[in-house]
Amino acid sequence: MTGPKNLESRTKHVKATWAKHCNKVLYMSSVETDFPTVGLNVSEGRDQLYWKTIRAFQYIHQHHLDDADWFLKADDDTFVVVENLRHTLSRYNTERPFYLGRRFSPFMHQGYMSGGAGYVLSKEAVRRFVGAFASGKCTHVSDIEDMALGLCMEAMKVEAVDSRDHMGRETFHAFPPENHLVRQPSRPRPWFLIYDYYTPTEGPGCCSDFIVSFHYINPVGMYTLQYFTHHLRPYGYHYRYNPAPKNLESKTKNIKAMWAIAATRCCT
Repeated sequence: MTGPKNLESRTKHVKATWAKHCNKVLYMSSVETDFPTVGLNVSEGRDQLYWKTIRAFQYIHQHHLDDADWFLKADDDTFVVVENLRHTLSRYNTERPFYLGRRFSPFMHQGYMSGGAGYVLSKEAVRRFVGAFASGKCTHVSDIEDMALGLCMEAMKVEAVDSRDHMGRETFHAFPPENHLVRQPSRPRPWFLIYDYYTPTEGPGCCSDFIVSFHYINPVGMYTLQYFTHHLRPYGYHYRYNPAPKNLESKTKNIKAMWAIAATRCCT
């Protein structure tokens, strides 16, 4: 979901970097353009982000549900390592009601996924989300998009899945690398660590080797992360961990994914 004012300043840099690794990309906006964007007939503004998200999933359900196995909503200042996302998703059945992301703890029993870090709905989760609005079981209860979606997920018995790696390290991140990777001196815990569903770790142990996302990435950061994740290699280095047996690797390569790019900055 991008806005017209963000196409040149943000969205074109997503298109030039990590979006190239997706099976399909939909740029959701308030109006249709030849960028291309999908016009959702909603207003722009932070208070409209949940309406935009609702309309985006309704559009996907109507036009693209059978084109993909998983559906990622990401902001246009979020960087995603698509290959690592496929690996993370490869252990789950897309016909089960699952959703994944950076799991926050407040406001509901199972928590909810950070909008800025990006979150992924299985095909069945999309069906339940759209069906809930058609039946009136879910409504637009708040302008806080990620929390409101989480309330609907819980009401529709869509399971919030643990997206951490085999060592318990986070894969989705609501802030840039330096906010997570640099060990901080003792201080009151910032809000985004208070919100974490799982006990947070700061410093190099914070993050999986198979990171899926970082948020608040500017255009320079997009190209920098693209280089680090897809080009930089230490000569002679053999990776110490084979994440999947051959049959799972084959399954991962064949997973199709669809990504809806949301432009409005989210800072919950």
